[in-house]
Amino acid sequence: MTPLPVFVLLSLVCFCISDDRLTTAKPLNARDKLVSSGGVFALGFFTPANSTVDTYIGIWYNKIPQPTYVWVANRDNPIKNGSPGKLVMSSNSDLVLSDSQGRTLWTTTNNFTSATTGTAAILFDSGNLVIQLPNGKHIWQSFDYPTDTALPDMVLPLSTNDGILRRLVAWKGPDDPGTSDYSMGGDSSSDLQVVIWNGTRPYWRRSAWDGSLVSGLYQSITGFILTEIIVDRGGELYMTFTVSQGSPSLRMMLDYKGTFKFLAWNSNSSSWEAFIEHPSPICERYAYCGPFGYCDAAETVPKCNCLSGFEPDGVNFSRGCRRKEDLKCGNNDIFSTLRGMKTPDKFLYVRNRSFDQCTEECKRNCSCSAYAYANLNNGSGAADQSRCLIWLGGLVDMAKFRDGGGGEDLYLRLASSTVDKEINVLKIILPIVASLLILASICLVWICKSRVMPVSVR
Repeated sequence: MTPLPVFVLLSLVCFCISDDRLTTAKPLNARDKLVSSGGVFALGFFTPANSTVDTYIGIWYNKIPQPTYVWVANRDNPIKNGSPGKLVMSSNSDLVLSDSQGRTLWTTTNNFTSATTGTAAILFDSGNLVIQLPNGKHIWQSFDYPTDTALPDMVLPLSTNDGILRRLVAWKGPDDPGTSDYSMGGDSSSDLQVVIWNGTRPYWRRSAWDGSLVSGLYQSITGFILTEIIVDRGGELYMTFTVSQGSPSLRMMLDYKGTFKFLAWNSNSSSWEAFIEHPSPICERYAYCGPFGYCDAAETVPKCNCLSGFEPDGVNFSRGCRRKEDLKCGNNDIFSTLRGMKTPDKFLYVRNRSFDQCTEECKRNCSCSAYAYANLNNGSGAADQSRCLIWLGGLVDMAKFRDGGGGEDLYLRLASSTVDKEINVLKIILPIVASLLILASICLVWICKSRVMPVSVR
C-alpha cells in the first residue's frame, strides 16, 4: 500500500479537528466558522431564509439539520447587499465586526487600554462565546447578552445591581433577527416575577416566586428531565435551567409572536417540539379576565371566572368582576382561602413578617383586598426567609391551576354577609340535591325490578 504524502495527511488532520477559537492572528472571514470542541455549536456568517441581502454573525446548532440560531451579534445592523464581512479580535481584546468597506457594525466594549497578547474568543459546547485572557479570566461572554434564546445553564437575572435589565428579545419575524417589541425578563418593579412585555405593556406574567427551587419539571419518553430554577445569589434572583446528561437538545425561547416556549429536539421527526408554552390558553394573557376575574385552567376548556364573592361586571369579562357585597372593614370582614392560585400583579412586598403578622398586616388595613405568604428557606440565601405579599385595591392577572399545581393559597377579603348568603344558599341546595339523589336511586331500583322476568322451573 502506497503511503499518503505528508501534506495530504496534514490536510486530513486539519479537516477533522474543529477550530473553536478566534485570535488577533486569525480573523473570521465570510466563508469561515468556529466549531465548539465537541461539535455541538458553530459560529459564523449566515443569511436568513427568504433573504439574499442581509448577513449576520450568529451561533447555531452544528449537528441539527434544521437551521436554528441561538444568538445573533449584529441583529439590528446587518451586513448589506451581500458584502463580505470580517470578525476580528482587536489588539484591545474586543471582538469587532466590519463590512467590506471597513465600517464597524458591531463590537464588544471591554475597555482594555493596552494590548493583551494571547487573548482569544472561544466557542464552548454550551453555546457560550467567551473572550478569555491568557490567565483564563473571562472578560466577556455572549450568555450575558442574549437575543431570543436561553440555553441550559445560562443565567438570566431577574434583578440587577447595574441598572441594566437583561431580557430575551424576540425576532421581528421568522426570518428577521431584528429586535421586536416582545421581550421577556425580570419585572422592573419587582424581582420576584418574570414578565413578557409588548413594548412597555405586560403581555404575560408569571406569578410571584414562592421560594420553590424547581418551578418546572418535564420528563419525556426518552427519560430526560428538565429543571427550571430560580436561585437567590446574594440578594439577587436568577432564572436558569438544567437538563439531565444524555438528553436531547433543549432551549428556551421567546418567539416573534410573543410566545415563551420550552423546546426539545426530536431526532425521529427532525423537528423542535414545544412542551411548555405561555400564554396558553388565550385567557392567560395579562389581565385578560379583568379586575377580580381569573383564568380558570382547571376547567376542561379554560375560561374566565369571577372570584368567590364576586359577579361579572357586565356582559363579558372586559370589565372584570364586582363584589356582591361591599366591604364593611373591621370585624365584619373575613378572609376566604383560594387554593392553587396564580397570585395577582401589583403587590406590596412586606418583609420580615411571620404568617400571622402578614395576616394582621392585611386585616388592619381597610384597603387590603388580599394577601399571600410563603417561606423562602428552600431557595433563598437572604436573612429574611419570609415573603409576605399584600394587595391594595383591585386584583388583576390571576389564574387557577389544574389540581393546584404551580399555584398557592391566596387569602381574599370578603364581607361576612357575602359568605353567610353563600352558606345559606348551600343549606337550601344541598338538601334538594340529596333528595333528588335518593329519588333517583329509588327510581333506578324500581326500573331494575320491573325488568326482571320470572323464570319457570321444570
